Amino acid sequence: MNLGNFKAGLVSFSSAIIASLCCLLPLAVLLLGLGSGAFMMVTMQYRTIFLPIGVIGVALGYYLHFREKRRCTSLGCALAGRKTNLALLFFATVIVAGALVLDIFPELTSNILQGAM
Repeated sequence: MNLGNFKAGLVSFSSAIIASLCCLLPLAVLLLGLGSGAFMMVTMQYRTIFLPIGVIGVALGYYLHFREKRRCTSLGCALAGRKTNLALLFFATVIVAGALVLDIFPELTSNILQGAM
């Protein structure tokens, strides 16, 4: 398969990985007992950079997907990788939304950490 067919999914998924660096990845490391709070403090200071990149990347992924869908509809071609792109877009949306929720509601993050320890 052509990698260009999955451009929307790859853009949104990579931006979701970037957005998860500030909130979800450190939280997962702590919940698994693999690290300390220092790791979380180092990555949290960059959340003003990571979260907007994640939101913009997911929005760009949706834009690319629907632009390609509209192009294929007008030309009468089949949209290759449609289900994979939609799955990646959905997964990226969930990751970025989770990171935003944990950033906007810090008491939720502290409740999660207190319940796990």
